[in-house]
Amino acid sequence: MNEPSVSRSEKLRGIFGRALARLRHGLPFGSGVLAAVLAFIIYNLVFIQPNQLSIDDVNNSVSSAMASATPPAAFSANVYQIIQPSLVLIEVEEEHQNAKTDHGLGSGVVVDSFGNILTSLHVVKGATNIKVTFADGFESAAQIVVEQPENDIAVIQALDTPLVLAPAVLGNPNSMRVGDEAFVVGNPFGLYSSMSAGVISGFDRVFKMPNSKTAIHGMIQVDAAINPGNSGGPLLNRDGYVIGIVTGIVNPTEENFFVGIGFAVPIMTAVSGMGSPPY
Repeated sequence: MNEPSVSRSEKLRGIFGRALARLRHGLPFGSGVLAAVLAFIIYNLVFIQPNQLSIDDVNNSVSSAMASATPPAAFSANVYQIIQPSLVLIEVEEEHQNAKTDHGLGSGVVVDSFGNILTSLHVVKGATNIKVTFADGFESAAQIVVEQPENDIAVIQALDTPLVLAPAVLGNPNSMRVGDEAFVVGNPFGLYSSMSAGVISGFDRVFKMPNSKTAIHGMIQVDAAINPGNSGGPLLNRDGYVIGIVTGIVNPTEENFFVGIGFAVPIMTAVSGMGSPPY
């Protein structure tokens, strides 16, 4: 029995349908406009001037559109854009009786519209002067308003703030799993607004503060690079939400650089000292 013949119009309709399917599955969401324009062109060529369109025409058009499609940005790029306006550089001076002055630096993150800044207590503890620099370059003296020695967390407030504040969005570390992406943004070695990326390595860790008997429980372990100057900065998930405050590193040698094990205080623990309820 002879198979029913298929008209050229029906063949072209099939080509049109397959082309649209390739567009829907191949192009990122942000290229929807391009897909719509190309579909409109194909539709007009197929149904208005069917004799001028071939299978090669369709394949070449789709291939050209796919080749020019812009891939979506990496999660890390999006995270950086989200958190950077909330990042704070912290510089401290500690004056001693022998007229010697020690200098230090760290990181912080704006967490509410009042300008409260979360950081690590060891960054600002004992400081005679604290200066903060916001993402727009605005500088101000600051003071400690809350201390949590048991968690190495401090809340500081700038004596003056920019006209526009950009508080970070707080996330829930309890929704995270080992292996999930983790991002650290801070000021390692004074390199302002630097980013590192890795994964969550573990939960509920115990971290002993250097030169101290204080042991902090319930820490988040990460392998994103952490170095001096990162302390007090935010640990973020792939959505750019703050899930922790970076505290310190473990290094079995006497050197003060990262070997792959860093710790952060879960954000719900950090904000509890501000009167914010855990979640």
